[in-house]
Amino acid sequence: MPGLRERLETVIFGSDTPAGRAFDLLLLVAILASVLLAMLESVSSLRLRYGELLRALEWGFTLLFTLEYLLRIYSAPSRRRYVFSFYGFVDLLAVLPSYLALVLSGAQYFLVVRAFRLLRIFRILKLVHFLGEADVLMDALRASRAKITVFLIAVLSLVVTIGAAMYLVEGPQNGFANIPISVYWAIVTLTTVGYGDISPKTPLGQFLASAVMILGYGVIAVPTGIVTSELTRSTRFGKQVCSECHRMGHDPDASYCKFCGGALEAG
Repeated sequence: MPGLRERLETVIFGSDTPAGRAFDLLLLVAILASVLLAMLESVSSLRLRYGELLRALEWGFTLLFTLEYLLRIYSAPSRRRYVFSFYGFVDLLAVLPSYLALVLSGAQYFLVVRAFRLLRIFRILKLVHFLGEADVLMDALRASRAKITVFLIAVLSLVVTIGAAMYLVEGPQNGFANIPISVYWAIVTLTTVGYGDISPKTPLGQFLASAVMILGYGVIAVPTGIVTSELTRSTRFGKQVCSECHRMGHDPDASYCKFCGGALEAG
């Protein structure tokens, strides 16, 4: 007969049994409710009227998640592996803000990080294919890292140059008080955000601003093209999904995962 730790492991970490599935679904409901509470508490009118109730409910969820976190550590097959895993960090961050709020005002609003715990829904609902597609996206981003780094360095050099030029053209009398502020204007304009808090007044400055705006459309397209190219290259591989590690990128005729040896599912 399995002991207490084994039974807890089945319920807390397993989603194949009715008890495990019910635990995970109730946990998701609790996470959604706690995130909603954190959002409601940030509304001043609700905080003034229901502040004590909201804080009491918030601490109730915090104690519940703290107990759950401790039980996960206790029942985990490998405690060290769980504590230092992605979900282990997220579970810890889900309870820390409330305790930090005792010494740091406003820290409780970081409770919205609990929303990341909803990622467990992929495991609960067996949405392995979604995890596989996310793995393809991450592979494409990693493959694009060097190109995007070079692109960002080029853009940084460009906005510094444009900012310095605009500072010389417009000057402090037109709101461009110094080069850092002018660089800020260049970033806002190049990204086509356009807050409008600073704008050129001279014809030469307006001409330069127009050129930066047009250039911005081309700049935005570059990283999109880089990542799209890598995604296209990644999807040329087979779409079999490993039921164990949920990774893709195997050969089309592969039957077993080349990463962990698990059986593959057709994508």
